[in-house]
Amino acid sequence: MPYALTVGAVWLGWQVVLQPVIQRAPPELAIRVAPGSPTVMRRAAEARQMAADRAGQTTEAIARANEDAGVLGRDALARAPFNAASLRVVGLSEARAGREAQADELLTLAGNWSLRDDPSHAWLVDYRLRRGDYVSSFAHADTLARRREALRPGIFRLFTTAATADTQRALPVIASLLAAKPPWRQDYLDSLYASDEGLRVAINLAIVLEAGDAPLTNAELRQLYLYLVDRGLLDGARTVRERLNRPAMSAAVANGSFDDASSPEPFQWRIAQGAGIVAEILNDDVRADDPALRVSFDGYTEETIAEQLLFLSPGRYRLAFEARNETGDASRSLRWSVVCVPGDRRVLNAPAAPAQADVWTAGAAQFTVPADCRGQWLTLQSVPDERRSNTTTWFDRLAISRIVP
Repeated sequence: MPYALTVGAVWLGWQVVLQPVIQRAPPELAIRVAPGSPTVMRRAAEARQMAADRAGQTTEAIARANEDAGVLGRDALARAPFNAASLRVVGLSEARAGREAQADELLTLAGNWSLRDDPSHAWLVDYRLRRGDYVSSFAHADTLARRREALRPGIFRLFTTAATADTQRALPVIASLLAAKPPWRQDYLDSLYASDEGLRVAINLAIVLEAGDAPLTNAELRQLYLYLVDRGLLDGARTVRERLNRPAMSAAVANGSFDDASSPEPFQWRIAQGAGIVAEILNDDVRADDPALRVSFDGYTEETIAEQLLFLSPGRYRLAFEARNETGDASRSLRWSVVCVPGDRRVLNAPAAPAQADVWTAGAAQFTVPADCRGQWLTLQSVPDERRSNTTTWFDRLAISRIVP
């Protein structure tokens, strides 16, 4: 019994010493120390496969290294049949030998065994894509993108190129992946805004996603709208708004009653703060539970206080609103404007409140949108004076309606 215990202790000690060699020693050393270890065989197989990739080798040397890798990989599998890395080595050796059908079967199995086996998934992305199988190719790309942030830029370029070159087939697959709300969803949307090509893909994705269970959030839609407007792609912004009906096209002015903040910018009030100006949406202190825009202005500062983008067709229009002066006279110090974009042609410049509107008072102004005015900014602007004149005014119930001849 003591002898058996001693032998067991020696064997156990040897295994403890052996493990660092198996795991970390150079494969050529490890295979001499533990030639029967499946881990060592797998490492040796990977080393031979890497040797086949080194530059400057002859065709014969590459083929020999690849064949050696396959043999070592199969030996490793014989000892550890469910090792995904060994299976991947064998699969890649088959692929490099031109036997892609066999490689596809082996690497699919390796990828199914381990979501972490990046080389298997990478090969499958390329192989399935070359065969036009976007569903399978992009599923493996999704696996890589979820795990490896460093790989995302290349994967995103792949998605965008495919969505541009083969929109009808590739775009729905990408939309389906995004609908699952993967951790890379926002990163991919961000990547689209770097180019006009990407923005066109983003427009199409917004339309496809809207019909599913995971449409663009208001924050995502706001980002798309603002990038389109900033790049001067007004027609794209208009297309998205019309197709998504977000915000509803039935209202020319979004949130004209200042009680619905759900509409995304720029089809929502963008309220600025500046020196001498305080603007905020508050509950009116005269009409209970009625949010309205309250503006305080010192009389000196010239500023766009509130603005939103409109898409009015050419024609004649009427702006209607209500205003109430708390102090001062907004008819002299604040003005409503409608300015064409692109460009800066002003088609409306009217007092922001009726004169002496000490109670809620209705106001109105008419204007014409010319044929070459593709978009418009509706703005509330301050008009500076030479002397301080404090004005505090409330605004509510803005609407624009078309004047029918």
